[in-house]
Amino acid sequence: MSNRFAIAVAAMVALGTASVTMQSQAAPAGLDYEFFKTRVQPIFAKDRPGHAPCVMCHTEANNFLRLEPLAPGQTTWNEAQTRKQFESISKLVTPANRAESRLLIHPLAPEAGGDLFHSGGRQFMTKDDPDFKILAQWAGVR
Repeated sequence: MSNRFAIAVAAMVALGTASVTMQSQAAPAGLDYEFFKTRVQPIFAKDRPGHAPCVMCHTEANNFLRLEPLAPGQTTWNEAQTRKQFESISKLVTPANRAESRLLIHPLAPEAGGDLFHSGGRQFMTKDDPDFKILAQWAGVR
C-alpha cells in the first residue's frame, strides 16, 4: 500500500511540475496580437543596413527566436504563421522583468546593455533605434 501511495504522490508531483512548466511558457499577459502582427513582425523581415533580415537566420537554425520561413517572393507571413510566431516569440518576453527579456537583450549591442554574443551581429546599436523601441513597447517596457 505504501508503494502505491508513493507512486501516486510521485505522479501528482510530476503532473504538477509539467503544469507549472507549461504555464510558465505561455505568452505573458498584456501582449497585443494586432500590434505584434502590424508593427513587430515586419521588423523580422526588414533589411537593416549591414545586416541580413532576422528571417534569414531564424527559420532553420535552432535559436530561441524561431521564425516561420517565407516562401519565395513572399514578403510577409500568412495568418497561421503569424499566430504561431506570436505564441513562440511571446515566450521571449520575461513577465517578471520585461526590460531584460531575451527578445530585447539578445540583438542589442553590449555597449547598450545587450548580450555579449549574437551570431547575426548587433541589430540594434542603442535602445533609441526605432525598431528596438517598437519591440520594447510590445514587450511592455515603457
